[in-house]
Amino acid sequence: MAAVQPQDDLLKMTHRENWRVQHERLHIKHRGHEAMHAEMVLILIATLVVAQIVLVQWKQRHHRSYNLVTLVQMWVVPLYFTIKLYWWRFLSMWGMFSVITSYVIFRATRKPLSCRTPRMVYKWFLLIYKLSYAVGVLGYLAIMFTMFGFNVFFRIKAEDSMDVGVIMLFYGLYYGVMGRDFAEICSDYMASTIGYYNKGGMPSRSLSGDICAVCGQRILVEVEEEGLIEDTFQLSCGHIFHEFCIRGWCIVGKKQTCPYCNEKVDLKRMMNNPWEKTHVLYGQLLDWLRYLVAWQPIIIGIVHGINFSLGLE
Repeated sequence: MAAVQPQDDLLKMTHRENWRVQHERLHIKHRGHEAMHAEMVLILIATLVVAQIVLVQWKQRHHRSYNLVTLVQMWVVPLYFTIKLYWWRFLSMWGMFSVITSYVIFRATRKPLSCRTPRMVYKWFLLIYKLSYAVGVLGYLAIMFTMFGFNVFFRIKAEDSMDVGVIMLFYGLYYGVMGRDFAEICSDYMASTIGYYNKGGMPSRSLSGDICAVCGQRILVEVEEEGLIEDTFQLSCGHIFHEFCIRGWCIVGKKQTCPYCNEKVDLKRMMNNPWEKTHVLYGQLLDWLRYLVAWQPIIIGIVHGINFSLGLE
């Protein structure tokens, strides 16, 4: 093995030679630490297993508090890293999203609820959902574009196209998760205020056949009739809604029950076109990503704390 070089000699080396010497130093530093590394791996695995069990039980027993804490973490944790790493572009977008969403939440939680508020809320979060979906798909395609080497034909550097793809994918997934979580909160508040929906039992108001239980407004288009702006959709339970409202309720607001009788909704019946079915898979991906963004940094921090307390490096 080559001898460890003085600092002055390192400055005269090429990048490859410098990397090789640094790699040798790393091996020398960690020689004989195999048992310690094994302990660290076991601690990591055990912490992940315990954390997963705790989070699953928390989500099942106290779903609302779990979602609220997760949402706060997803809102705050990226902000911390953004300020620390000077990611001003993300910070500006985060600020605009936060301001508009805060206003939407304010409108959704007011009593009495304005008749225009439900439509405004679902329009905003459906827009966020569609934009996040489009940006995420474009980011994924940009990554695949780079991995298959197509960037060479357009004289684009691989690192540039990969950076664009990763950033777009992150933006799409992050704001997709945030939008769906905030939409769920607004859906609960608005539906409870309108009175046709009660999460814990029977609604406080009876629903007539020409009223949409999501927004509380009249339904002017028959189920079999084609509307100029939007159609009317009937669930398997027989209750009818504005198609825009029920799609916002189920797909964006993450509800899979009828807004009035709580019967389970068959989302496949709502997807008339094959390309719409990907929205369900995208929603499941966003639910998984919530765990990765919100809880993974905390779990890793706990692992580092355990290793530090045990004197493991």
